[in-house]
Amino acid sequence: MGTLRVSGWRIYFFGALGGVLFGYDTGVISGALLYIPDDFKLTPFLQGAIVGSLLIGAMFGAAFAGRLTDRLGRRRLIIAAGVIFTAGAILAALAPSVGVLIAARFILGLAVGSAALVVPLYLSEIAPTKIRGAISSLNQLMIVVGILAAFVVNAILASSGNWRLMLGLAAVPALALLVGMIFMPETPRHLVHVGEEDTAREVLDAIPGDEPPEERVEEIREVDQEESGTGLRAVFSERWLRPALVVAIGLAVFQQLVGINTIIYYAPTTLTDVGFGKESAIYANLVIGVVNVAMTIIAIKLVDRVGRKPMLLAGCVGMVSSLLILGVSLSVLAQPQHPTDPAAIITLVCLATFIASFAATWGPVVWVMLPEVLPLSVRGTAMGLAVCLQWAANFGVAQTFPILLSAFGPGPVFLGYAGMGVLALVFVKVLVTETKGRSLEEIEADLQTDYGKRSDRKDAPARTAVSR
Repeated sequence: MGTLRVSGWRIYFFGALGGVLFGYDTGVISGALLYIPDDFKLTPFLQGAIVGSLLIGAMFGAAFAGRLTDRLGRRRLIIAAGVIFTAGAILAALAPSVGVLIAARFILGLAVGSAALVVPLYLSEIAPTKIRGAISSLNQLMIVVGILAAFVVNAILASSGNWRLMLGLAAVPALALLVGMIFMPETPRHLVHVGEEDTAREVLDAIPGDEPPEERVEEIREVDQEESGTGLRAVFSERWLRPALVVAIGLAVFQQLVGINTIIYYAPTTLTDVGFGKESAIYANLVIGVVNVAMTIIAIKLVDRVGRKPMLLAGCVGMVSSLLILGVSLSVLAQPQHPTDPAAIITLVCLATFIASFAATWGPVVWVMLPEVLPLSVRGTAMGLAVCLQWAANFGVAQTFPILLSAFGPGPVFLGYAGMGVLALVFVKVLVTETKGRSLEEIEADLQTDYGKRSDRKDAPARTAVSR
């Protein structure tokens, strides 16, 4: 099979490339919004619609991709996302009106939502246990690289104000994703799930792992045979699945409620409000993008050493501290008029430290944990639900931020996000368990045992004990 004669790292690279498009298409709009009014007359509502249409599309993309990835496979869904990314980018660049631009952003959102779900799923299921956290974190690394690429493109094109080229350049990585994934394999877990065990062995043999392929296939088969079905009915009817679903949804939603995308979408706007000019704000935004990438690289090195839960807790402390300082300073200091004013400097520093705390922890770790905590037979569907709600939270934050800013001012708004960070810390402390260094099958076996799946299904066949 030609698709299997590729190195493991090449599989991981192309598997994660969808993250670049995710990041680029969400990040590029921050700069483009400064120049779209040069061609189209935009009301505040239309500005929000241009940003929000991608988020609504992402909600639908995640919702439908969850079911489709369980039926059609992870690889095919990534290929489909590549096609949609390409079409949406070209349409956005050529948009003759605001309505067409909004429609193009909605189409891009379908691909973004699909990629947000299926890319971490693909990486988690194809990576060896010992480096699963690092490989799964590649998705977040690609996302922040995509965001940084968008910021760089915005800075390069700032003098010309060519927002069409800003949006259209997304077609380049989209085509790379589409072509690259044609030659990549499906994940072993999905192959076993659909009865293609011989192909699963070939994939496992092509990727370095800790166990012989036959043992891994047997372990996957045992877990798969004990599960009772797929789809939302199974997700809600099986009592043993509910704790995992609560953790997955909580992590996905809190990742947005802490306010990360108020910075990704509105950082240049926020900086212009504290005394920066348009071009200066875009250049300053590059600092935030570089910090985002650098701290994500550090997270990849730490996630399989330190563990998921300690990183989430540390991230909450860093984000809450940054938001508290930012909120208090903007509440008590005079309105800045120049980038050298104290409040302007504090704003840039706090935005950067918030991004650093998020990028080193909640950014990658949530995408690592979502597929880890959810069982195989409902993994795609349950992730679809979690990611759909995540995009709903993203939309809510993005749409309410300008309104809240206008009504209450920046200080109280950022203090409100600090409060969300405190709630996120409590959630992690009480409900999230560690998954570092354990296979997906081991995590699932514990879930079945701890929440009494066997007592619910007395007729289920006995399973072989999973070694810890």
